Amino acid sequence: MDYDKTLPVAVETTAHAQQCQHVLRHNRARILLSALFVLAAVQCARLVSNLDVGSHTAVNVPLHAEEALSKCRLLQVPPGPSPAFNSRTQSDRFVPGTKATLITNATIWTGGADGLEVVNGDILLDGGIIKRIGDVGSDLLAQHADIARVDAKGQWVSPGIVDLHSHLGVDNVPELRGASDTNSHKGPVLPWLRALDGLNTRDEAYKLSVAGGVTTSLVLPGSANAIGGQGAIIKLRHTADRAPTGMLLENPYERNTSVYDPSVNFRFRQMKHACGENPDRVYSSTRMDILWAFREGYEHARKLKVAQDDYCEKATRGDWVGLGDYPEDLQWEALVDVLRGRVKVHTHCYETVDLDDLVRVTNEFQFSIAAFHHAHETYLVPDTLKSAYGGAPAAALFATKARYKRESFRGSEFAPRILAENDIRVVMKSDHPVLDSRFLLGEAQQAYYYGLPHNLALASITTTPAGVLGQDHRIGYVKEGHDADIVLWDSHPLALGATPQQVWIDGIPQLSSPHTITKPSAFQHVPKVPNFDDEAKETLEYDGLPPLEPKKSVSSTVVFANVSSVLMRSPESPHGVSEIASAQSDGALFAVVRGGRLVCVDSPTSECVQSALSDDEAGVELVDLEGGSISPGLTTVGSPLGLGEIFSEASTQDGTPADSLSSSIPSLAGGSNALIRAVDGLSFSTRHALLAYRSGVTTGIVAPNTGGFLVGLNTAFATGAKHKLDDGAIVQSAGAVHVSIHPAGTPSVSTQIAALRYLLLNQTEGEAGKWFEKIRKGESPLVINAENADIIATLISLKYEVEETLTLDTPLKFTILGGREAHLLAKRIGEAGIGVVFRQLRPFPKEWEARRILPGLPLSEKSQVIALLEHNVTLGIGTDIAERARNTRFDIAWAAIESDGLISREQAVALGSTNVERLLGIERNADEVELVATHGEDLLNYGKVVCVVSPGRGLVDLL
Repeated sequence: MDYDKTLPVAVETTAHAQQCQHVLRHNRARILLSALFVLAAVQCARLVSNLDVGSHTAVNVPLHAEEALSKCRLLQVPPGPSPAFNSRTQSDRFVPGTKATLITNATIWTGGADGLEVVNGDILLDGGIIKRIGDVGSDLLAQHADIARVDAKGQWVSPGIVDLHSHLGVDNVPELRGASDTNSHKGPVLPWLRALDGLNTRDEAYKLSVAGGVTTSLVLPGSANAIGGQGAIIKLRHTADRAPTGMLLENPYERNTSVYDPSVNFRFRQMKHACGENPDRVYSSTRMDILWAFREGYEHARKLKVAQDDYCEKATRGDWVGLGDYPEDLQWEALVDVLRGRVKVHTHCYETVDLDDLVRVTNEFQFSIAAFHHAHETYLVPDTLKSAYGGAPAAALFATKARYKRESFRGSEFAPRILAENDIRVVMKSDHPVLDSRFLLGEAQQAYYYGLPHNLALASITTTPAGVLGQDHRIGYVKEGHDADIVLWDSHPLALGATPQQVWIDGIPQLSSPHTITKPSAFQHVPKVPNFDDEAKETLEYDGLPPLEPKKSVSSTVVFANVSSVLMRSPESPHGVSEIASAQSDGALFAVVRGGRLVCVDSPTSECVQSALSDDEAGVELVDLEGGSISPGLTTVGSPLGLGEIFSEASTQDGTPADSLSSSIPSLAGGSNALIRAVDGLSFSTRHALLAYRSGVTTGIVAPNTGGFLVGLNTAFATGAKHKLDDGAIVQSAGAVHVSIHPAGTPSVSTQIAALRYLLLNQTEGEAGKWFEKIRKGESPLVINAENADIIATLISLKYEVEETLTLDTPLKFTILGGREAHLLAKRIGEAGIGVVFRQLRPFPKEWEARRILPGLPLSEKSQVIALLEHNVTLGIGTDIAERARNTRFDIAWAAIESDGLISREQAVALGSTNVERLLGIERNADEVELVATHGEDLLNYGKVVCVVSPGRGLVDLL
């Protein structure tokens, strides 16, 4: 240890120290600039602070004493905002020159009163904060010579959306080599890493997420590590410095006064933990290994914390003898701060075993968890969460995304409501880019649909995550003094298709020229949703896996009462769907089904209805739809639905077929002229398929699951069938050949096009030859998986080339499956007679080949759907993810809503049914297609699917 030898260090009396201070006070002016004064001042401070009163003991004070004592004092500073934060008149993120903004005539969901407070009035934004809500007086407005005015016209304003789990800026789009800084593979426990150090400010997704109302995101490291590092809370507003640091909500990383004064308040940090399969897989470890890594890391941090506390106890009382330097370690200081309650811990955890493991670790080392993320089984064990140290963590969930891995197999759409009923805070999150955070609001809408109360659904993406982050003093609410991060919506935020008209971050509007539409007044109210009490109860009874198989009606005659409308497939209709009946204002309709066939739709007093109701011999089952509707069942395509169950588990799926272009197909399987048939690999009664069935998707079309060139033959199957030999299970064994053209590197795009040209122009042997002959005759479509506009342009040219070279009498039928850049060639696609089936209704530019998307409102006047429909392109809407097939009804409804009246109900249904089948080569008799009955609302709204009428099987399934 080094000691100060310059001045005497023996202290004899208290008077000696007081005299020293007196001399300095009276001679300050004379010796202010001298080094002697500086040295004397330091020595005096030490004499006073280290005086052993009433004794004559000499105390040796180290040179670093004040620095060490300062560090000790910092340990006592509580985390959170400064005491004076609420008195601020300007945000620390305020940009000088920003105009004040007055939003008038708004319906304001403030987030207050547990999400139940709604204020009608005005909002004044100034200085980067919310200055006034409600009645903004003229005296306050007079203070602003230049003010921007926005008339909300009675529409809804909410706080900006807070995404609690995102990899925005570290897992970048478009995906390119070196563009991902999400995970480190340097070890299982890495608390010293920081997402900020990998944050890319050029990510293409920022502007898209802002357009969905997201104003703040917690950017987390990935889940490859037990402890992956520290997250960064960012505002999604690009700043003048164009740098990551400028995007931080509050910079918690520097603990000196260059950024903020930690002696006044200590800013929360955020840290990522993960358990279960992800770190197990990366490090070839078991759960036991990973839990030991947690305990070992926390034991190291605990020892360091104890050493610091012991040191500070001695230093504070002046016991410097043998004390040495303040114990610290830059690598472990963040984990020590977890134990001090200064870090919000976010834990990637799915299953009960993992949840219980981490809860035990929290109690062993006495730290709290802010939230369990993904958390698919939390709803099954709320008491386990409540036993965590410091109280129950929040649960950050997906709405319906589940079963994509073993750990998520018991995930339930009813989890949010069940957790809320057990007083567990619920957060809906994106895991961007797993889900595009632009549509995080859609997760809250689905949670609301399945039973989460409306106030908690909105809170789940605003006030609740703000509180979990320890940032609800400034974000998450429309509240005076809070950051001016707000969203003006074109409808109630929980109404299907709700879209921002403007987004403010720090009082700065983020949408330079937003495209908006005016929606009917009905969209301005909290939408009515079904009752799922029985389903939620049954989910718990069956430990998360309730039976999903439908029950057949007891009677062969089923009468549907109080039907608002009936839509049917109609070959004569321009869209293949037409409305055959609609209830008038003077009464509802009744629909009679016998033997699985709709025999009449009429008034309740009609002869047909009365005859059915009075048929005592046959027996009648009456189903009251209470204003619901009957419409054709929907069809899904584009995902591997039907080829497996858990798509990250090879043993549960069909597998990857060989591809003749990139590898050789065994001669025993037919060699290079073979076509793999999807029908041979079908799996029935999967939970994905049955949930789709219960959501009105009665038919699935799937092609072999391969990323190769010659994909194979698709098939159409009944999603509600028990097995392949069940009546009506196979709708059509094969409909079309699928090929895939992607710039994957090997083989090249030009090689893939050359192969396709050869197959189209030349007679070949085997099954491939037979099917390409049908394609040349125009008897069957060729389905081409393609996203990129340049590839699509080449395909258009190839179509013309083949038609001209072979002088074909009938044009080739091409269907593009994917088509995220198809809008760039809409006119040419229409002229060429090529159809398009979108696998992403709301496109996301995750890959380079699809970076030029047409995003739709509010960023573009038209959606990709409208851009192609304007050029008479036959369109279908599918999905790229099996678990999203159940949401087809909401996707086609969204397309209709966003079209501002250009897409009718009939046309919307066709987008998800007849058009899809026509473009995929599936031919069906309209009289054999299933009908779906919904309760309360229609299929394109928040109605509940309660029955499926199956003419082919001659029955009605009750759901």
